[in-house]
Amino acid sequence: MGYDAIITRLPLRALFDLKGKRDVLRNWCGDTLPPFPDHPNRLTEAHGRQLVHTGPGCWILMASLAVEQALTAALRPDEAPGDLSVVPISDMLTFFAVTGPEASDVMAVATPLDLHPRVFPPDGASWTEAFGIRALIRRIAGGYEMAVERSYADWFEEALVRTTA
Repeated sequence: MGYDAIITRLPLRALFDLKGKRDVLRNWCGDTLPPFPDHPNRLTEAHGRQLVHTGPGCWILMASLAVEQALTAALRPDEAPGDLSVVPISDMLTFFAVTGPEASDVMAVATPLDLHPRVFPPDGASWTEAFGIRALIRRIAGGYEMAVERSYADWFEEALVRTTA
């Protein structure tokens, strides 16, 4: 018997991989970014944009695909100074939502990451492993969102769906 959860493949979104010192990024990006998270593996949100602190000097900016061109114009990836890296990665990741009463059980099968609210709070977001491949995981209303490299998307979706069968 499978778990009572819903697996949904989500639409593409605008994604930017940002690397560099926080102050230098803040000066370069201006008010394009939400506030920087106070802690690693946390997410902040403002104006429909999310900023995930994924590691020392590493962030991912996420937004609706509809604003990708405007974000590219504001972030100017091709003009970034040498101490920054601003790379559009919108076509690299495929996102899935895992929601429902037993979403946590599906996640316990998929990943070894401790998702208990005490250690992975509502603003938690982190790179980890899921079904043996690299995945970005964050909390969403009613469950979790996971992103994997696009080349793994079909396989990954099938693995998730099998936990609910």
